[in-house]
Amino acid sequence: MSDKVLVIGGGGREHVIVWKLSLSPRIHTVYVAPGNAGTSTESKAVNVDLDVKTNKAVVDWCIKNGIALVIVGPEEYLCRGLADDLEAAGVRCFGPSAKAAEIEASKAFAKDFMAKHGIPTAQYQNFQNAESAKTYITNANFPALVVKASGLATGKGVIVAADKREAISAVDTIMKDKMVGAAGDTVVVEELLDGDEISVLVFSDGVNYSVMPPAQDHKRLKDGDQGPNTGGMGAYCPCPLVSSPVMEQIRTDVIEKTLTGLRSEGRKFVGVLFAGLMLTERGPKVLEFNCRFGDPETESILPLLESDLYETLLACTEGNLPRALPVWKKDTYAVGVVLASGGYPQSYPKGKVITGLEKAREATECRFFTLVLQKTGMTLSHPEDESWSVWPNTVTLGRPKQLAQLGAEIVRFDGKFFRHDIAFRAIGRVSKKDPLTYSMSGVDIAAGDRLVKSITALTDSTKRPGTMGSIGGFGGLFDLKAAGYEDPILVSGTDGVGTKLKIAQSFHSHDTIGIDLVAMCVNDILAQGAEPLFFLDYFACGKLDPGVAKQVIAGITEGCRQARCSLIGGETAEMPGMYAIGDYDLAGFSVGAVDRDKVLPRSDIKDGDVVLGFPSSGIHSNGYSLVRKVVERAGLRYTDRAPFEESRQLGEVLLSPTKIYVRLLLNAVKKGYIKALAHITGGGLTENIPRVLPPGFGAFLDCNTWNIQPVFKWLANEGNVGDEEMLRTFNCGLGMVAIASPENAQAIIDESEGEARIVGQILNIEEGSPKVNVRNFQESLNTRGSKVVKRKFAVLISGSGTNLQALIDHIARMDGRSAAEIVLVISNKEGVQGLVRAQQAGIPTKVISHKGYKNRVEYDMKMHEALVAAGVEFICLAGFMRIITEDFINKWYGKIINIHPALLPSFRGHDAHRQALAMGVKITGCTVHYVAPEVDAGAIIAQGATTVELDDTEETLSERVKLVEHRIFPEAMEMVAQGKVMLRPDGKIVFKRDAS
Repeated sequence: MSDKVLVIGGGGREHVIVWKLSLSPRIHTVYVAPGNAGTSTESKAVNVDLDVKTNKAVVDWCIKNGIALVIVGPEEYLCRGLADDLEAAGVRCFGPSAKAAEIEASKAFAKDFMAKHGIPTAQYQNFQNAESAKTYITNANFPALVVKASGLATGKGVIVAADKREAISAVDTIMKDKMVGAAGDTVVVEELLDGDEISVLVFSDGVNYSVMPPAQDHKRLKDGDQGPNTGGMGAYCPCPLVSSPVMEQIRTDVIEKTLTGLRSEGRKFVGVLFAGLMLTERGPKVLEFNCRFGDPETESILPLLESDLYETLLACTEGNLPRALPVWKKDTYAVGVVLASGGYPQSYPKGKVITGLEKAREATECRFFTLVLQKTGMTLSHPEDESWSVWPNTVTLGRPKQLAQLGAEIVRFDGKFFRHDIAFRAIGRVSKKDPLTYSMSGVDIAAGDRLVKSITALTDSTKRPGTMGSIGGFGGLFDLKAAGYEDPILVSGTDGVGTKLKIAQSFHSHDTIGIDLVAMCVNDILAQGAEPLFFLDYFACGKLDPGVAKQVIAGITEGCRQARCSLIGGETAEMPGMYAIGDYDLAGFSVGAVDRDKVLPRSDIKDGDVVLGFPSSGIHSNGYSLVRKVVERAGLRYTDRAPFEESRQLGEVLLSPTKIYVRLLLNAVKKGYIKALAHITGGGLTENIPRVLPPGFGAFLDCNTWNIQPVFKWLANEGNVGDEEMLRTFNCGLGMVAIASPENAQAIIDESEGEARIVGQILNIEEGSPKVNVRNFQESLNTRGSKVVKRKFAVLISGSGTNLQALIDHIARMDGRSAAEIVLVISNKEGVQGLVRAQQAGIPTKVISHKGYKNRVEYDMKMHEALVAAGVEFICLAGFMRIITEDFINKWYGKIINIHPALLPSFRGHDAHRQALAMGVKITGCTVHYVAPEVDAGAIIAQGATTVELDDTEETLSERVKLVEHRIFPEAMEMVAQGKVMLRPDGKIVFKRDAS
């Protein structure tokens, strides 16, 4: 994932292209110029301020930023030769040369070209004189009622007249009134064809081509194809009006003749060739050609693309399209509706506020591709927006059309209007006699059966004493006697995961959400004193994705293993129309048992009892509607680095699974040590603890006795969430609270493997007093007062210390939240800049020259003494120009990390940049690794990459790699400090997902 691409344009067409490119695993960043408020929301996308009207500015920017491919949306830039200038500078461009783009730039040229190469089109004549054009209209022996401006007119230069008088008036409007300016100096007058108008787009590498599914645009402004022509009021794809024989005719008579003709004239076409056609009784005829992706057709075509768009575009520019032919979804329609502002297609007021987008997304299965240009606060402003719906496995277009219409209705802005009849031709003419099946209605029974078979092994891994049979029957069986119970009380619990699912679905991470589901249920019944015995799940979706479902169920089975209960059954419900594609919902049901005399809460809670807290793993599964609002207010994406934990993505932190407390608490419950348990879920500390307290008693908690994780502090600060709201919404660091007699407190701590801690006590309270009192909460939220366990690091240097500075800066940015503390800097040379950097940061320094020692071992042992004396736990080598001995490494095994300026195992040694340039590689970077006796051969912790430019020297490449080093090295140090990475005795690395 290292390529950077640039998309030029700022409309709905560019938005869908950016969305598709962002899905490519090869792409690191999609730059968009100028882009819009919609493109900026896509993962990997960054809007940039670039003078796209000046070819040189675009070329220079691309070279400077290492752009691998430029994709040009609007035709005007292609017609001005942008692709030519980019290619001349060695930058790949998906889009034709100016000569090839003339097929759109001049309708007069295009008509003459079609006549010359025998491409079927309407009868026509080109004119530069208005009176001659009018005479032609009057005398033509066919309906010469279509008047077109020859030049570029953004889709608004065509007038289809109702009669000759209106056609004559159209000539004056275009040529004399200058409706479209200089674009109308030449007009084409042509025959009015009768039939269905369709759009056929093809990818072309100049020789080879691949046809996209045909689409149908709706150009007229009003329902029923009334009103003036526009740039497009909506489209759908695929268009069922195009039969296989007709499509074959289009291939041979239109596409192949056009590409061959262009090539023969020295106009080799690389990019998207767009043919607008009329399906007449005499066969398909070309109305016009475009030299780029159509708008709005592209918004309904690309959602149907299954393969990697980037690979296909790149293959076209390489002249090798066959290596990456596009793959399209089957039995799937996409329908789009354009929302326009009053006055369109003529001038209209700008800057109107658009609202309701989020509501429309939630209420429909629509995806929105926006022409929005500005974003202010929580509103979007500008006149147009496009809503698109993808509905899989549908027999007719009715369902996606309804959803797109609904999305269009919900979105609000002054003067909004849209067509209500997009796809009306196809819906009215597609056969209604085709036999229907359950699968055709959107339910895939076979996929469900395959899912059951694929997860049987997972569910079997959760079996415990009492489990009978396997999944797949009409019900799950469990033998209480075999589980060791004679006369138990059964306890049941049910729960879901809430809007945490939204983050999992947005972040495309589904493997831990099942743990949350189990945890929410089993922790509840544990709070009643029950041992969880078995679990059932309910998975509901609009369209079953077996891969996603299996990930979710894998998480459920892992949760069951942690809870020591058996997954004995479940339901997978595929319900087209109930859920948007890609969305799903979960519910869980757990059943446990408890001996009659062990049911919690007990009635003997009294004044002086202690409150013990069990740390949470994070937010758990409550309060996510508020969390999502805070993320939105902060302008963050889930793929961004977490502001409070730079080594992890925000989505990863927020999806930390809910902790399951069965292992830590069940023995203490069975032994009678615990009087009550409160599972801290929705309602937080202040509303869950009172559920287990008898009248007249209150819990008094001291926040200084436990650690409140950084995520809670960030939510409070970023969202300006008050103390009371925090305490009644989130667990604030405690996922479970126990009440016990003081004499049993230590036994509970021991049974919990030291995780529990005394956090407060139970006291008598007067009637009407708060049942929960929390002290020192604001103090604990203060990030500077965070109780982060610090690990002591030493940094060994020999020179300028730029990587040392990066480590120092990282710790400063973390504002007390870093788990790393640099307690010593050792240099083998006096007077180097690195020592100055350390001293300025207040870090103790020591110079231990390597000269004067009998051997390297003796020198290393001298350093060892200094490190031990300073209490050092870990060592970072930051430009330390000495090869460390094996004796020293063995003493500090798994405690020394180094950064090397190459992507190991390539280019070991001191001249990594020279080796990279000599080998002609296109990417290089840096590697943080544990130090092993063999130089640069230790286990790899982290890597970062950068491009190698054609004109790079060792010096320029070194400077670029250093920028990556300054990011990767601090992240790796933090991972080591937090215990998220460890080196095993066999030299292998262990990565811990959640070391907290």
